[in-house]
Amino acid sequence: MASNCEECVNYDYDDLTDAYVCTMDLDEDEMERFLRGDFRNCPFYRRGDDYATARRQ
Repeated sequence: MASNCEECVNYDYDDLTDAYVCTMDLDEDEMERFLRGDFRNCPFYRRGDDYATARRQ
């Protein structure tokens, strides 16, 4: 499963750090891959869908 962090529902903006961060609890190895940008096979990737809630209404 290929992932793109910018499209992931777990990739949120953090006001304190003024940056986008992964909100999942990553272990040390996963965090290293995330920071290097080599996180193509992320087990936590879920495609963000802004319209999913609107479709249910």
